[in-house]
Amino acid sequence: MIRYDSYEIIFLLIKNINIMNKMKFMVLFMSVAMIFSGCASMNNTGKGAAIGGGSGAALGAILGGVIGKGKGAAIGAAIGTAVGAGTGALIGKKMDKAAAEAKQIEGAQVEQITDNNGLKAVKVTFDSGILFTTGNASLSPAAKSALSKFANNVLNQNRDMDVSIYGYTDNQGWRNSTAEQSRQKNLNLSQERAQSVASYLLNCGVSSNQIKGVQGMGESDPVASNDTAAGREQNRRVEVYMYASEQMIRDAQAAAN
Repeated sequence: MIRYDSYEIIFLLIKNINIMNKMKFMVLFMSVAMIFSGCASMNNTGKGAAIGGGSGAALGAILGGVIGKGKGAAIGAAIGTAVGAGTGALIGKKMDKAAAEAKQIEGAQVEQITDNNGLKAVKVTFDSGILFTTGNASLSPAAKSALSKFANNVLNQNRDMDVSIYGYTDNQGWRNSTAEQSRQKNLNLSQERAQSVASYLLNCGVSSNQIKGVQGMGESDPVASNDTAAGREQNRRVEVYMYASEQMIRDAQAAAN
């Protein structure tokens, strides 16, 4: 039997770990490359099949971080197993339809992202020019009209999709407040705005079971420069995420088998 001293064992372990990490990186790199190279002209149905047949939840979290600027990786509870290509295709088709419905809402900016399971999801952004006046969390009449249509034409037509709502502000300070006090006030304001949107959607008939999260993010994750008025307006926003619920995933798995 060959004997090794403690230093040799440590060296061999580190060497093997490095080799394994390189192999994992190459596998993930090739998977991502294949998906993106083949998805340029694909809709969500095709993308759902490609991603669902790839590396499952782990790859979904990576893609979510890239496509959703970090937020996508946090959307949806990972089911712990790889999602099949057929399941991904069926869910992708539903997300295509939901995205098309959301695009009909005036003032709604619609993006297609990836959730924690590698499945397609929909991100809808409403900016402060539509929703709120500066420093206020009360919905304007125009905002109520847009959210009413969003609730009735999109969310209530897709009750098997889960929803998370995030509120944001710009980084402008508050009068007679320190920088830290201003950050906290902005955080509180973003929570109030997210809650205002959630409450109004509930009043429009959206199920409370459908809304899984309502969170204020304050000044974090700006989408534009806070150095300009136009940029600050973009940063004052509410984002609504629609993603596959566990029930939708189970139903799609059953239909695909």
